[in-house]
Amino acid sequence: MNIEKLVRPNILRLTPYSCARDEFKGKSANVFLDANENPYTLQPKLNRYPDPLQENLKQEISRVKGVPASHIFLGNGSDEAIDLVYRIFCEPRVDNVVAIAPTYGMYEVSADINDVEYRPVLLDDGFQLNADKLIAATDERTKVIWICSPNNPTGNCMKREEIIKVLTKFQGIVVLDEAYSDFTQERPFRYELDQYPNLIVLNTMSKAWGCAAIRLGMAFASPEIIALYNKVKYPYNINILTQQQAHEVLHNLPKVQQWLTTICTERAHLVPSVAELPLCKRVYPTEANFFLAEVTDADRIYHYLVEHGIVVRNRNRVALCGNCLRITVGTPQENCELLSALRQYKA
Repeated sequence: MNIEKLVRPNILRLTPYSCARDEFKGKSANVFLDANENPYTLQPKLNRYPDPLQENLKQEISRVKGVPASHIFLGNGSDEAIDLVYRIFCEPRVDNVVAIAPTYGMYEVSADINDVEYRPVLLDDGFQLNADKLIAATDERTKVIWICSPNNPTGNCMKREEIIKVLTKFQGIVVLDEAYSDFTQERPFRYELDQYPNLIVLNTMSKAWGCAAIRLGMAFASPEIIALYNKVKYPYNINILTQQQAHEVLHNLPKVQQWLTTICTERAHLVPSVAELPLCKRVYPTEANFFLAEVTDADRIYHYLVEHGIVVRNRNRVALCGNCLRITVGTPQENCELLSALRQYKA
């Protein structure tokens, strides 16, 4: 596949901004008078611009994620990695993208911001995608297909064979958002980048790694696509405080694995407990750190929980999610409080 044929012409012609720190790479220095920085600071390193390509952090992520550093882009949350897909590949008011529905809302929001047509294709009754239907929604101006697995807000993984069918049949970019992949036993597609040159896999530090506040997202793709990301991104998009915190949590892998075990154990207890409540019609299968529950009156139950100091996500107005609440698996104490409140609910 010739990726360049998918790229917007102005991006191919673009001369990226040259960071001061890029210009002396490969040489040692201890006096920095190149970037108009203040030589004084209250804390070490905060007066200096961070590494624009986060090379040390990428080596750490490479070690943990099993993906070469040359295949990694780091963004200000996954939302930056999502937005840059539009800015790299989609000509405003000309190109379009296709996505499963329901799914994560930022794919459509970013399409609207970039003035790109967004074509949702409904999942089936079991919240599964049909590759043929997705591809049937494309045309010669479709640049991207968006798939989230495990999907948000439904919690289930998309069938692997259907994802592979999309990857092999569609002659454009396929973005597979695996933000919740740490909570499932499915093999992540980031290990198969060499087989699919049109694949971009998204990950995040916000979920399993307990670092939503630092805003660090990841995109795994071919070096060719990563080079395009680095060409278009803002020069210093990942601040030094975020990089430092990411290093710290990456060095605490046993603790993170303990969190994952606890969350999955709590999920196994919480889901059937909610399912047996009179207000619950059904709980959909999940492989994420949340689940989707169809209830008798989502709006009323949502506001009831808010009055009791408990916030869940009301998905009542999302396609195929009528009267559904999305509930994150919390700590054992939080889950007990949720169940206690729901058991006291009176219709």
